Amino acid sequence: MTDASQPHLSTGAAIHDGDEIRVAANGPVTSVAAGRGAGREASVTPPTGGAPRRLVDRRWFRILGGALIPIVLLVTWQVVSTSGAVPVSMLPSPEMVWLASVDLAQRGLLGLYVAISTQRVFIGFAFGAAFGLAIGAVVGLSKLGDILLSPTLGAIRAVPSLAWVPLLILWFKIGEESKIILIAIGAFFPVYTIVAAALRHVDRQLLEAGRTFGLTGLRLFTTVQLPAVVPSVISALRLALAQAWLFLVAAELIASSMGLGFLLVDSGNNGRIDRIFLAIILLAVLGKVTDALVGVFEKWAIRRWA
Repeated sequence: MTDASQPHLSTGAAIHDGDEIRVAANGPVTSVAAGRGAGREASVTPPTGGAPRRLVDRRWFRILGGALIPIVLLVTWQVVSTSGAVPVSMLPSPEMVWLASVDLAQRGLLGLYVAISTQRVFIGFAFGAAFGLAIGAVVGLSKLGDILLSPTLGAIRAVPSLAWVPLLILWFKIGEESKIILIAIGAFFPVYTIVAAALRHVDRQLLEAGRTFGLTGLRLFTTVQLPAVVPSVISALRLALAQAWLFLVAAELIASSMGLGFLLVDSGNNGRIDRIFLAIILLAVLGKVTDALVGVFEKWAIRRWA
């Protein structure tokens, strides 16, 4: 099909080109092979043009821009805490927090707490996200599944995280199982909700085009529906990972003898506000690092499927 004969395409419009389903989505044109070539990865025609990169698109500018506010906050924190405007019993200086981290590291506790909390988050997130993807696919693709599951899951989703803690402790004691299950609950609902909603709203023209070329069932899902919702799935995973860290703290605040949540409780009981700030900073840094890892996966997944 030549440029002269190609009709105007709106977002998500599908056109037939030989034995392919071609989808226009705001610029690049993706093609989903059908017939004998169905199931092969979609090819993306990169945009052309030699326009210079904008300043906001340059890597060094993005790094400096992202570090600007943390640096300003750190400097402001240092000035306020050392000027006497706020007593150190309420706002310790950055140096005090650093010395607290050095002390815990020398005693072999800092690395242990970080490793235990991170392990709990990853395991709980993996289980919760996997179940969320599976149930979200059932609810999003099946009207019967939607009718049977949506009301119950919607009610369970409204239960606060702390409400699960006493029940899980009674059932699984204060071992690792109760903490991981609570984290999995936190990771499950964002993935389930977003994936189900995204699959319900896949462009019907894409589905009809896929069925026209003989794609049904699993082949239709992997070739058309899944690539169409990849950005939504990644967004769901990022939100689920943030929820996993939140639910980790809820679990460790109440029933734990190790981990960053335990460090918060123990420091509060002993009046160690420097360690409280340290635990909060570590949770923020770990949350950002793990979110960045999902961001790397997002770039690869979009190139591969979307």
